[in-house]
Amino acid sequence: MLWLVPGIAAAAVLTGAALLWLAAGPIAGLLFLVVAGAALAALALRRPSAVAVPDLSQVTSAPDFSLVGTALGLTPDAVALTSSEGVLLAANAGYRERFENRPPQALAADPQSDEALSMARAMAWRDGGGCTTGIAVGKDRFAVEVERVGARNDLLLWRFLKPAPRDAAGLAAHRLRGEAGRRLADAGVLAAFVGAEGDLVAWNSLFESRALGGATPKGPSPLADLVDTTEDGRYRLRCEGELGRSMSAVQIPLEAPGFEGHSYFYLFDSAETASLSGSQHLQAMLDILPIGLALVDRDGRFLTMNDAFRQASGTKTARPVYPGDLVVKEDKAAVADAVRRHARGPAMSGDIAVRLARSPKEPVALTIAGLRGLGDAAVLLLLKDNSEEAKLKRQVAQATKMQAVGQLAGGVAHDFNNILTAIIGHCDLMLMRHTPGDSDFDDIQQIKSNSNRAAGLTRQLLAFSRQQTLRPQVLQLTDVVAEVSHLLKRLLGETVQLVVKHGRNLGSVRADPGQLEQVIVNLAVNARDAMAGKGGGTLTIQTYAVHADQVAELGSDILPVAHYSAISVTDTGAGIPASVLGKIFEPFFTTKEVGKGTGLGLSTVYGIVKQSGGFIFADSKVGEGTRFVIYLPVHRVEADAGKVPAAAKPKVHELWGTGTVLLVEDEPMVRAVAERALTRHGYKVISASNGEEALEVIERGDEIALMISDVVMPGMDGPTTVREARKSRPDLPILFMSGYAEEQLRKSIDLDNVAFLPKPFSVQELAEAARRALAEK
Repeated sequence: MLWLVPGIAAAAVLTGAALLWLAAGPIAGLLFLVVAGAALAALALRRPSAVAVPDLSQVTSAPDFSLVGTALGLTPDAVALTSSEGVLLAANAGYRERFENRPPQALAADPQSDEALSMARAMAWRDGGGCTTGIAVGKDRFAVEVERVGARNDLLLWRFLKPAPRDAAGLAAHRLRGEAGRRLADAGVLAAFVGAEGDLVAWNSLFESRALGGATPKGPSPLADLVDTTEDGRYRLRCEGELGRSMSAVQIPLEAPGFEGHSYFYLFDSAETASLSGSQHLQAMLDILPIGLALVDRDGRFLTMNDAFRQASGTKTARPVYPGDLVVKEDKAAVADAVRRHARGPAMSGDIAVRLARSPKEPVALTIAGLRGLGDAAVLLLLKDNSEEAKLKRQVAQATKMQAVGQLAGGVAHDFNNILTAIIGHCDLMLMRHTPGDSDFDDIQQIKSNSNRAAGLTRQLLAFSRQQTLRPQVLQLTDVVAEVSHLLKRLLGETVQLVVKHGRNLGSVRADPGQLEQVIVNLAVNARDAMAGKGGGTLTIQTYAVHADQVAELGSDILPVAHYSAISVTDTGAGIPASVLGKIFEPFFTTKEVGKGTGLGLSTVYGIVKQSGGFIFADSKVGEGTRFVIYLPVHRVEADAGKVPAAAKPKVHELWGTGTVLLVEDEPMVRAVAERALTRHGYKVISASNGEEALEVIERGDEIALMISDVVMPGMDGPTTVREARKSRPDLPILFMSGYAEEQLRKSIDLDNVAFLPKPFSVQELAEAARRALAEK
């Protein structure tokens, strides 16, 4: 039966690619097909002793980027794949034609575009996907989508949408030269597409034969040089002279993206005007327009509308009678009054902001213009479908807000950590002089305990801004849940029943066990509060494995196809309304009463999960309960093979040391505590308040065993100071300390053989870190 395996695997691959194509788009489907095809090829070359299913995660660890580039070539947009460091790994022909082989981060033509690209990249690393608009590259502007991809989520897929100005105007010109222009010519309509400078861009055959004399102009041809205005406000072709027939004209400006300054210009022969408003040719004229357009008679009723108008107004199936039928009740009177004024007054135009009945939360601009000389048509309505644009703007605005709040929280936590370091350090120093029987011992211990609680609050701030220092380990979710379940029974109380279920064959995950416990506790406490109004209920915590094929069946645009270990937390509480569900992970958002919630619980959960490389989803029904599901990628143990195990924690009597320590810290209170702590443990300490002073000490030639430095300092920062110091002392051990996250700082430090100590720290933790740094020398 071994001969069946390739056929079954090929069918599975084709099915998975088709599902992924439909769910996540052609690019994701093609990438999946390429990688899976490589797996099948490897399977075909092997001669297995037993039936085996190819492990796609093994194949994706060393992908063939030439095949990826070929797959990307099947999409017309400019698409590129880069590494986490920004190295261009693959690109399609559309990308190379526009940008050659420059990496996406280096394409921006101005600082604003560069900042927007950086923000989209940060969004992708943090949330799995990011987007931005209006990126200037050369003379064109692009909308950019960035997605985090790869089996390890360590690659970025960049998609540059085609520049709208060139493509949109070209499409409009193409339509006018084609079938739509011919139908207008058959109806006696002279049609032209005019550029932003007033020059002709395209025209139909009738306009060419009558206005251009049957010849295509060799250079720019301004519309104003071809048409004259008569005394009664009508138009006459200049080439036909004074004996030419006067005609009615309509010029429709286009303000949609890609058409700024462009317009359509129509000339109607008098013989055709009377019947034009009801003819099929007028409908053809409207349908070639890329914006929503409709004609209304003097009584305020719709005569006709094009497909773009139906799309924008949400009337594809319904047939509205009056323009007021499109808007909410509060805007009906304003629309009716504006239509009546433009139908009976002078030919003029104006914009009003309305809320469509199909999307009352998003105001749109409705342009109303008076028409004359078009038979029954008295008013022209212009409406643009900006739902996608508004959605994109909301996403960018939300991402910008979250980034700003995260930066603020990170900065506050950093400064607060310096204060807590000094408080905790002084408490430790005082406790060394007091014994448990002293009168001041309990007071000092209470101060230290409250300081540690404050340190927990800063960790919450750093968690939701994803700037905390994690201590990841390879672990099983079942072990974490079993460890924290004893605490949960006390937290939930007597009215809530805790049910724990474990699935089989869960893969190991790599995460911080303490932070995962905090995630479970936060979700459980929220569930307890949600069930309090119903007198109690049941909280179910379940762990289970989710395979890649099951992820593909979910069809999620956010969750990449991979193997996951999942944990779900389900309650039978009051549930979360749909209007609130989308805001629950925002910082400081809470539905609890004042004084009963800070709004940091779920945002902390979200930050920990995302920083651990996972995903979290919430599903709720009012009155039935809420379910949170966390997906953590399965850790590949073989990737860690050969790593040196972490050093054992030093014992208390091993913390004594010798030698000279150069301490570089700009905060006097932290510097004083660290200096006294190191001195008490046997070190000779030379202090410096900034990087410049530290380099002066280095230049004196003093014997220095270890350099302990803050990372963020005014003037010369810690990494710069270390680089300069290692020019003369390349083997100098370094211990960095900072209130910011180690994961965030290591990207900017970019130095080898350095240790890291997060703030706030105790006297013992500082001594342990110093001893460990010297031991690794």
